[in-house]
Order: sequence, then structure tokens, then C-alpha cells
Amino acid sequence: MNTVSLTAKPRSPGKGAARAVRRAGDVPCIMYGRHVASLPFSTSEKSLHPLIQTAKAHVVQITMGDDAWECVVKDIDFHPVTDRPMHVDFQVLHPGEAITLSVPVHYIGTSVGQTRGGRVRHTITELTVACLPRHIPAQIDVDVTNVAIGDAIHVRDLSLENLDIHAPDSQILMSVERPRIEIVEDDDVEGDEDGAEDGAEDGIL
Repeated sequence: MNTVSLTAKPRSPGKGAARAVRRAGDVPCIMYGRHVASLPFSTSEKSLHPLIQTAKAHVVQITMGDDAWECVVKDIDFHPVTDRPMHVDFQVLHPGEAITLSVPVHYIGTSVGQTRGGRVRHTITELTVACLPRHIPAQIDVDVTNVAIGDAIHVRDLSLENLDIHAPDSQILMSVERPRIEIVEDDDVEGDEDGAEDGAEDGIL
């Protein structure tokens, strides 16, 4: 997994302090962990772009003065209008201790069902997994090449080492549905023709 480095600046806790950070052009953040007290800080919005403008998970190296922590992003609040980051939560990683996080699902290839006119449906775009920090994947790759029309890939079809997936085995990840075809009944067509003939006999046509 790729590592993104952030330079952090300490800040005071509270909503007022967070608003002051935003006015200064930075983003208020907080980090926490099982063995780490909650620590509020701020960082530049630009430094967060590699974490936001991506479809992959990352380990984040946060440096504040002489201290450094390895973390993962747990939550990002976005502005409802501008979509700019308003607040970011980070969880500190501890070697040898499993962490639970969401990992993007990346579908590889074009299914045989799609090439034959099927409609692809991606039900899941990310999965929640538990693993040790050294096993955190950037993404979960799923090969869909052999999925035919009417078939699907389920969680039970995945073969992932060192990951505990928090989803039922029966959960569908993606499927290929039959194309929708509008069928015109013969009776309707005949009825239209009969109506036209009746109109002609009555002198309407």
C-alpha cells in the first residue's frame, strides 16, 4: 500500500477552533487510537488531495514536530455545496493489532455477459475488512471476465489472504442482468389493424 505524508499543526479542540482553522485555509482533523489520546490538529487542504482524489486506501504518515504516527482515514466530512473537506478523522495504527476499515473494490475486465448485451450491476463499491496494518490493501481486485448473463460474483467467491471480510458470504458484489426488451403482443397489433379497417368502412378514413 502507498503511504501519504502529512505535516500536522496542533490546534485547540472545539467548534470555535475548527472554524478558525477553516478561515485560515486549513482543514481541522483529529487522530485517535487504542493507545493514543485524541489529538486535534490541522493540515493544509492541498495535502489531503492524495487521500480524497483517489479510489485507493492509503496509510498516512502524520508528522507533528518530532513525533510521527502511522494512520488510516476513518471518516471525512465534506461541505454539502462545495464538496471541500471540512473535517477528517484518522485512526492510529499499532503493529500487531488488527484494524477495521473500508477498502475500495476494483472490478477488472469486461464480463462475457456484457459483451453479449447484458447489463452490469455493481452492488458493492467497497468492503469493510479487518486485518493487521501490514496487510492493509490499497484496493480489492475482482476479475469479472467470466461472468455470464444471469450470473453474479458473491463474497464467498473471493479468495483473499490475511483479510477478514465483514459481509455475508451470500452478499452479491456484481451481477450481469438480462437486457430489457420491449415485447409487443400480436393481439395488440391485430387489434390496431382491425380498428383501422373498421374506421375505413365507416368512412372515417
